Amino acid sequence: MIKLTVLYPNSADLKFDKDYYTTQHSQLLSELLGDAIISSNINIGISGGSPEQPAPYVVITNLVFESMETFQQSFGANAETILEDLPNFTNVQPQVQISEVI
Repeated sequence: MIKLTVLYPNSADLKFDKDYYTTQHSQLLSELLGDAIISSNINIGISGGSPEQPAPYVVITNLVFESMETFQQSFGANAETILEDLPNFTNVQPQVQISEVI
């Protein structure tokens, strides 16, 4: 399996609309990628290594796909539409990692 991890770095000038992200953006991904997504989760950062430290990432999202081919066919085909939605909820460029789940 392949896991797409999208990390939104926290910063002083960060704009991030969690409500839009968890409802509208998530719905967009569901509509575009459908059954290609095996599982997903959204992690909202609340602190760093200790409670007084800010979270290094405001949000981390994971999407799991059966294979690289499934990922490329679903996400790759819709990447432009997905990326065009980013300014609707954030002003930060996300960091992305694709991992093999073992």
